[in-house]
Amino acid sequence: MNKDQNNLPQPESWTPSEVETIKLKSNYLRGSIEESLNDELTGAIAADDTQLIKFHGSYQQSDRDLDDERKQSKLEPLYSFMIRARVPAGIASTEQWIAMDNLANSYGNNTLKLTTRQAFQLHGVVKKNLRQTMKGINDALLDSIAACGDVNRNVMSTSNEGLSLVVGELADFANTISEHLLPKTTAYHEIWLNKKLITEEQQDEEPIYGKTYLPRKFKIAIAVPPYNDTDVFANDIGLIAIVENSKLIGYNFAVGGGMGKTYGMPETYPRLADVIGFVRKEKALSVIEEIVKIQRDFGNRNNRKQARLKYTLDRIGSESFIKLLEFRLGFDLEPAKDYKFTSNGDVFGWKKAANGLWFLGLFIEHGRVKDTDELKLKQALREVAELKVCDFRLTGNQGLVLGKVATADKRKIQEILSRYYAGEYQKISGLRKHAIACVALNTCTMAFAEAERYLPDLVSKIELILAKNNLSTDDFLIRMTGCPNGCGRPFLGEIGLVGRAPGKYNLYLGAGFSGDRLNTLYKEMLSEEEILGCLEPLLQQYSKERQAKERFGDFLIRKEIVEPAQSVSIIKKG
Repeated sequence: MNKDQNNLPQPESWTPSEVETIKLKSNYLRGSIEESLNDELTGAIAADDTQLIKFHGSYQQSDRDLDDERKQSKLEPLYSFMIRARVPAGIASTEQWIAMDNLANSYGNNTLKLTTRQAFQLHGVVKKNLRQTMKGINDALLDSIAACGDVNRNVMSTSNEGLSLVVGELADFANTISEHLLPKTTAYHEIWLNKKLITEEQQDEEPIYGKTYLPRKFKIAIAVPPYNDTDVFANDIGLIAIVENSKLIGYNFAVGGGMGKTYGMPETYPRLADVIGFVRKEKALSVIEEIVKIQRDFGNRNNRKQARLKYTLDRIGSESFIKLLEFRLGFDLEPAKDYKFTSNGDVFGWKKAANGLWFLGLFIEHGRVKDTDELKLKQALREVAELKVCDFRLTGNQGLVLGKVATADKRKIQEILSRYYAGEYQKISGLRKHAIACVALNTCTMAFAEAERYLPDLVSKIELILAKNNLSTDDFLIRMTGCPNGCGRPFLGEIGLVGRAPGKYNLYLGAGFSGDRLNTLYKEMLSEEEILGCLEPLLQQYSKERQAKERFGDFLIRKEIVEPAQSVSIIKKG
């Protein structure tokens, strides 16, 4: 352990950004949210409050499809709010699924969104219904605290216990991390639940975050090899579970991942986390807290576009970061232990856990739970929930696992799913199974192009190319986002499509199938016709020239069609 503090990085003095000033003046995230909610003259909230309400788990949005029409009619945008529930490890009870379903019907747009961070999202909640919706979430023993904002967000973990003996223990630890890093302010309970938890003699305090919280959002995920279904390397902290003799002994810590970038700003970039060492499980929580505190103290508070931990790590250097971390901890990290990931998608179908219970992995296209004329998915899952024979486990790939099913109850679930034609993952192509799309238009304020509403149609057209080349059953990672902020982790797709303008996308190729290599920009500003025109000859070549078990991304690198981008690094102190 380095005991010489003089050789360690020192915090810089930042001129605070506008958002930093808003946080500082907010009285621990209260701001004027109460007044904004009571203002009946507008469907929006005050500008500063749009930043603060994120910490409470909500974003203000508008229906961008109607913006022009409403502007011509001299009406303000049709404002509504997205609410994101915090669900550590993505595990929800039957009662919680039913409650979220009811809230979507009563106050939302009649759909549930299962996110890439294993959380529920409700869309289309108008301001006058925000309190009732928040109360309903809390009545179900869920909440939306820290689901958004400059704090640690929903903690992810592999949720399918049919894949590993230690999944249940990992889920428990995800919940422990989430609770430990929750903001301590009572503003949430005061504003949404009418609970005055602070007396005149008491004051709010944030022992981990401080008055201005973190410089930017912070993400943590856990995965157990060989399944990287939470994309651990895309997170500020990724925990790789190390299992010996069927027991969890600790975690390889990966630090500094993040997907977002900004067009026209090369100083912003996606980055995979570096593996910095191994930590015994009993010490893991203290290491997580110290990493969060280092980011609190060293993160850029002037420029939010360079405020994530990945930029802090690159600014001070990985080895210096490790030395600083070990100094604060008072002990050294152990060398990283061997591990191997083979995929970062979901596993579909029935899997039996060691305790004899069953887990059913279901395909939910882009995580949107809704009813259509062709597929009554929402109704099917509601009927499954009403059986009260399973729990509901959201995955990091917008999928769903029905968990803890007794053998005697499997048939009941399967009968409901078959009746509604839901969950027929056997009939879905290997491309569609692994497709991810963010919400994008019409509600996301940052989207330049479509994603969730468009990718299913594009996949159908690519599937025709796959069929011609006998590739329909092969697995491919395709991901689409409406902007480069990276909510759908597009830079980890073997095929990544990132919106530039309506109907135009940048095409990225060559990521690793297990989430350990970024993809590379191939061509810019492509229309649908141009996207298909680029992919068809590459898929034809792949079909003819690939090696045994060679993945599409690896093939593109081997054939020098694209240059390899960043891969995961294991940092060794030297």
